[in-house]
Amino acid sequence: MLSNIGTVLGNMVSLEMFVCMFIGVAVGIVVGALPGLSATLAVALMLPFTFSLDATAGIILLIGAYCGGVYGGSITAILIKTPGTPASVASIADGYGMTKKGRAYDALMYSLYVSVIGGLLSGLALLFIAPLIAKLAVNFGPPEYFALAVFGLTIIASVSGKSLAKGLLMAGLGLLICCVGMDPYEGQARFVFGKSSLYAGIGMVPVMIGVFAIAEVFNQIEVHIKSVASDVGDIKVKKDEKFSFKNVIPHWANILKASITGIIIGAIPGTGGAIASFLAYNNEKNSSKHPEEFGEGSEAGLIAAETAKNATTGATLIPMLTLGIPGDTVTAILLGALTIHGLSTGPKLFTEHGVLVYTVILGFFFVNIIMLLEGKVAIRWFAKITSVPSSILMPIILILCLVGAYSSNNNWSSVGIAVFSGFIGYILQKFEFPMAPLLIAMVLESLTEMSLRQSLIMSDNSLSIFVTRPICLIFLILSLGSIMLPFFKNRKKKAKAA
Repeated sequence: MLSNIGTVLGNMVSLEMFVCMFIGVAVGIVVGALPGLSATLAVALMLPFTFSLDATAGIILLIGAYCGGVYGGSITAILIKTPGTPASVASIADGYGMTKKGRAYDALMYSLYVSVIGGLLSGLALLFIAPLIAKLAVNFGPPEYFALAVFGLTIIASVSGKSLAKGLLMAGLGLLICCVGMDPYEGQARFVFGKSSLYAGIGMVPVMIGVFAIAEVFNQIEVHIKSVASDVGDIKVKKDEKFSFKNVIPHWANILKASITGIIIGAIPGTGGAIASFLAYNNEKNSSKHPEEFGEGSEAGLIAAETAKNATTGATLIPMLTLGIPGDTVTAILLGALTIHGLSTGPKLFTEHGVLVYTVILGFFFVNIIMLLEGKVAIRWFAKITSVPSSILMPIILILCLVGAYSSNNNWSSVGIAVFSGFIGYILQKFEFPMAPLLIAMVLESLTEMSLRQSLIMSDNSLSIFVTRPICLIFLILSLGSIMLPFFKNRKKKAKAA
């Protein structure tokens, strides 16, 4: 890194980069603040705009939307008791409690400051931990990559919600979608059904836009989300001249503990901000001298939840950048973006595109600083974000989705795929089929198929190669453990219920 530090800094200090960061963070905050939407939607909406950018600027734009979306979800949680994102649920009790006490500005400022601190600390973890993991993994061969891909697919177990079977079914659907088109190794057509438009395969971008963005638009239209203007119209975020960063300093121990919790949880694939925020909140409540204040507008409770939630952002990038394993839907989209730009994912990313990786890591720090600046400027108008009528918002989002799908390869068939995927995603979500396994499987399909074929060639079609190599065996054992864990948990729950 030291040898390329000049190049990395040079890449960062450009107008294009700062514009991408400002736009990404702003879009993320707005989308994250709107109830029912999420950071995933913000990143999915921004994905098509990366096609005209170089890979570094494109990834920075998406990371800006990611960080902004995670933070933005807390705005409505604090102001109107409605979390913009699932990760902000833990902030409701004390955030809204402070608002009811007339301390909405203080709550929003606490949220902003500790979100940035949590994000910066997770950036440090990303900077120092990721290269170490990449060094260990850089010598992986095809068998190790296959075992790693299998382990990545087992993450599906933890993101499948209540039903592992549904998660596995969606993963199978994702793998099947990626098999459509020409076999990249033998040149044989697969599952094209005589349709010439399918020979090039089904693009990942239209499917991602469909199942996450368009499906959400359909869902919002169905439930007729009410404008929250009536709920927040009387809320005025009055600036408290007495509030400054000095108010945050006494809570440094809480912030540090919550940041560590968020980093650890975020680095584990399949977890995320919601788990981290609740865990940090409970830890702080259990260690507090005044636990009775929690849920009634406690500063400590809000700080713990907000810090941990945002501390996961940098940590989730660790397995994605080092191993090519997406830990959640957002990192799956980010990994897909890298693939779209023709970049190798996993350990090779550090060796073949080291400058890009470290530019992205440095950009992560800048994104959080810009989030602080944008948040401080806009904090008095946050209540107005929530008053955007869905009748205006949903058509705009839908148009952006269709334009984004078309721009993925300038083909109208991509628009059709996006709309069809959105409709199917909407139907499947009604039956509680999770979408994350679908996307994770699509991202990992290429690595899985390629490494499996190469491994079998190396071993003369013998499967023993996967159990005679220590690293392979370790990953396969971990994979088995990941699959079996939900079964043991369910048995334990049933035993307790009985």
